[in-house]
Amino acid sequence: MSTRTTVPARPIRVLVVDDDAMVRTGLRAILGHDPGLVVVGEASDGDEVLRAVQVHHPDAVLMDIRMERMHGIQAIARLQREVNPPKVIALTSFDLGRYVYEALDAGASGFLLKDTSPEDLRSAIRVVIQGNAILSPRSTRHVIEQFARSSDHERIAEAARSLASLSGREREIAELVHDNFSNAQISRRLGCSEATVKTHLSHIMAKLDATTRVQVAVLVERASGAH
Repeated sequence: MSTRTTVPARPIRVLVVDDDAMVRTGLRAILGHDPGLVVVGEASDGDEVLRAVQVHHPDAVLMDIRMERMHGIQAIARLQREVNPPKVIALTSFDLGRYVYEALDAGASGFLLKDTSPEDLRSAIRVVIQGNAILSPRSTRHVIEQFARSSDHERIAEAARSLASLSGREREIAELVHDNFSNAQISRRLGCSEATVKTHLSHIMAKLDATTRVQVAVLVERASGAH
């Protein structure tokens, strides 16, 4: 019996944002090797991002964090105020800097170091489009822990109050998100459908005022400091 590789009917639309033209060219080349991805536009600074998103309607944005005029973090925060904003992956040359924490807090679906392999970069875009978080493998747990524990006592208490608003099942799912379980893994663990998991996640994010799974994970980690 033969097997076939299924290619999505519509490629994932990607916007590349970086102030280095050579980096943008390199990212185009990397993504161009995958028929399921298409670079629909570029921006060279954060202040160009909103307009580029409105023109090109990308599904995902690869966002450099450090740019000259508008910082990538500011651009990420602005995008989150749009209706149905694209998923954002922050790109950085620096492992575990304060910019990474701020990018996650601003609403990025994750971050990757710029030395990530082409295959992992292409895979990461699919991961965030599916509603999951993606963080540099070297730093996943460390980032969440350090980000959460850098919070002051008031933010820890606020996180604990937010989690207290969740139902028992919602709290269970939030903790599994914190433990880096995918929707499929959560559904198998709890014996329910992925559609049910997604519905619970929507309610969880609304109650926690979170826009990404990373923010849910950070809130769970932060609230643990209240105990």
